[in-house]
Amino acid sequence: MNAIRSRWLATMAENIGKTNLQTSASSATTTSSSLRRFLPSVLRWIPTSTDHIINAEKRLLSLVKTPYVQEQVNIGSGPPDSRVRWFRSASNEPRFINTVTFQSKDDAPTLVMVHGYAASQGFFFRNFDALASRFRVIAIDQLGWGGSSRPDFTCKSTEETEAWFIDSFEEWRKAKNLSNFILVGHSFGGYVASKYALKHPEHVQHLVLVGSAGFSSETERITKFLSTWKGSILKQIWDSNFTPMKIIRGLGPWGPDLVRRYTSARFSTGEMLTESESTLLTDYLYHTTAAKPSGELCLNYIFSFGAFTKLPLLQSASEWKVPTTFIYGVQDWMNYEGAQEARKHMKVPCEIIRVPQAGHFVFIENPSGFHSAVFHACRRFLSPDPDNEPLPEGLISA
Repeated sequence: MNAIRSRWLATMAENIGKTNLQTSASSATTTSSSLRRFLPSVLRWIPTSTDHIINAEKRLLSLVKTPYVQEQVNIGSGPPDSRVRWFRSASNEPRFINTVTFQSKDDAPTLVMVHGYAASQGFFFRNFDALASRFRVIAIDQLGWGGSSRPDFTCKSTEETEAWFIDSFEEWRKAKNLSNFILVGHSFGGYVASKYALKHPEHVQHLVLVGSAGFSSETERITKFLSTWKGSILKQIWDSNFTPMKIIRGLGPWGPDLVRRYTSARFSTGEMLTESESTLLTDYLYHTTAAKPSGELCLNYIFSFGAFTKLPLLQSASEWKVPTTFIYGVQDWMNYEGAQEARKHMKVPCEIIRVPQAGHFVFIENPSGFHSAVFHACRRFLSPDPDNEPLPEGLISA
């Protein structure tokens, strides 16, 4: 990898040298100034930074028509009564949660959106306009992700790792002075939202879990696979906490092309992305995943091989205190049957909605179906007669 890097740097230096030779004396000063601005970005092996992330976010959200405010919410250097280490780093500088709040009616219910693993709040770009028409929408980057602070990840157990996300979210809630809100979490974000609601149910009016992690158990097929030599090797890689983002960083300046290929393949079903959407999402995804590793290192502490959580939410179903709606794409690889099993043990209202023509990223693949599901899930906050609201056409009750 060092040899590749050296050749690439040499090529770039040679090209820059040729440019200088071809530049006339009259424009030498201008060229020199431009190069000083250009070189730091070109010569960086991983061409990203916090500024790149925020600028990529702004470009992606330029597709959204609803006005919004972006802010870095100061959550301090850690809750004083916390024994976990989400705030412990080489320095004690304050941490920030990157937050976007969309303009809404004054009396609109508040909807807080939490992204999944290897994602950030910008992944909801196709949903903000529709949801903001009926809610005060607030979306965040979890600590260690997206444009939020990326402290050194020093957690040493599943419990500490959960507290990294739960406690930092609670500090964010306090800083934003929120008391009652609907909490939407996707995938790993659904797991965090559920754990938060279990610890702080007094703040959550309704829980909307979209393809949530934590409700599936290890299957016999996975168990058999792990007994093979291939399974053994992959499990060793998993146990070493090797994340997909390490590949992107290792590729350096070729990382953006890998992300582009992933985006094109991953979102080629359902309501396909336009060329502009694909370009902007790819750029955003690259910068948010190639930046300093932080929150991503939760992987091996939260999940066992196969993306099964080490502390399954199924075990806590009887402790549920918040009304809950599960939303799944019909083609979601997360199994909705786990939610059905959890519902049997819940003592609060619970419903499961499946959205056709969509998989795990239902909010990207079938945004209109997703919006209908969210509006129906939150009907008691939106409708004068919620008990008589039928399930919207096309959605499936499970």
